[in-house]
Amino acid sequence: MGKITGFMEFKRQDETYLPPPVRLKNYQEFVLHLSDEQATLQGARCMDCGIPFCTSGCPVNNVIPDWNDLVYRGNYREALEILHSTNNFPEFTGRVCPAPCESACTLGINEDPVGIKSIEHKIIDMGWEHDWVVPQPASFSSGKKIAIVGSGPAGLAAAQQLARAGHAVTVFEKSDRIGGLLRYGIPDFKMEKSHIDRRVAQMEAEGVTFRTSVLVGKDFPANVNNWAKETIFPEDLEQDYDAVILAGGAEQPRDLPVPGRELKGVYFAMDFLPLQNKVNAGDKVKDQIKAAGKHVVVIGGGDTGSDCVGTSNRQGAASVAQFELMPQPPERENKALVWPYWPTKLRTSSSHEEGCERDWAVATKRLEGKGGKVERLIACRVEWKDGKMVEVPNSEFAMKADLVLLAMGFVSPVQQVLDAFGVDKDGRGNAKASTDGELCYKTSAQKVFAAGDMRRGQSLVVWAIREGRQCARAVDEFLMGTSLLPR
Repeated sequence: MGKITGFMEFKRQDETYLPPPVRLKNYQEFVLHLSDEQATLQGARCMDCGIPFCTSGCPVNNVIPDWNDLVYRGNYREALEILHSTNNFPEFTGRVCPAPCESACTLGINEDPVGIKSIEHKIIDMGWEHDWVVPQPASFSSGKKIAIVGSGPAGLAAAQQLARAGHAVTVFEKSDRIGGLLRYGIPDFKMEKSHIDRRVAQMEAEGVTFRTSVLVGKDFPANVNNWAKETIFPEDLEQDYDAVILAGGAEQPRDLPVPGRELKGVYFAMDFLPLQNKVNAGDKVKDQIKAAGKHVVVIGGGDTGSDCVGTSNRQGAASVAQFELMPQPPERENKALVWPYWPTKLRTSSSHEEGCERDWAVATKRLEGKGGKVERLIACRVEWKDGKMVEVPNSEFAMKADLVLLAMGFVSPVQQVLDAFGVDKDGRGNAKASTDGELCYKTSAQKVFAAGDMRRGQSLVVWAIREGRQCARAVDEFLMGTSLLPR
């Protein structure tokens, strides 16, 4: 694959970014994909390694060595066909996936791994630029109707696969636009929403029907129903459709039960991020939560926390600090110990590089303020002893905090949806559905399936696409007795 000696001749070339002073002026993407010449050399680095662990390291099992070789030879159109054979939306993963495939790259054992993500980004952007990405409507109709609840990557992947298998697919989304957390969870500077709009247009041409501002379920708390204008009960879907797929996100955020949590200025990350995305889309947002001129503290060291950092800096925060409960990870992983698995190591995002004070092994003790508004965060250092977290004596300290954003992960899907459909749940509150056996992704409820975060819990976009594709095949088999859809 690639050039036989390419991995010895050429160094890894990462994608470049616009400098922070430029990119902080707007919410546009700032990653510059590889030039044709750079992509050729990066494709040349792919080894003929015999057993490509990158393929198994990728949740959608991308056939990575094949399209690396094709890029090396300049055959982008065939590379795109192979890329699309396993991944419906490489423009999403090419931008926001953390690339577990690269951690599994054989070259990565003792050298810099092949730049798989940057090559994927290059291939799909070439495809759109040359109008190679076109609708693929089915040549026949099965007469079967399928409802999909949730329009994130799992719901979209399932919808596209099932429509191409000849089924009539309707996607229900509670928000006012299609995309789920792709639309309102990921900032525009990481992924502009035109990429979603192009795919929606393609899928509509393939026969998929989208219905927005529709809440499916019953007995919802008021904050879940913010943007929905219509509610549909599960029994209506079960009566009108031959199968239902639950593909919503893991939307219940982990809370911070400390004194002062009720103060104004303390918000979940997903109360903060979607509003800026709506403003970027041209909406007028009343009482938008903004970081302008404020001392922002982000609690949680993951991707969502990083997104809060980048958004806060673009809004003009006076300062941004982010801390994590766990100890600081090592700067480099022990490859001999962890390869080909996803390693624990220090990861610095583009948002961190734009300005952020980071800290680890810090726990929040309480929040303080005046007049009902937060002003300070009182924290302490922690360490782990005998498997338990304990406070370091005399380590308490205070931080200025006008805006505190809680980005500590998500615990489960919206329970009212699962309860309304009467599906069994696992110990974490997710829809219980196995990926093994004859009825993969099937829940305990008749003709109701579950995929993505709704089934597996908080995870990556690429895992959601995998589950959506596999669930689509399971539904096709359920309805037709057999399926030609890829698994």
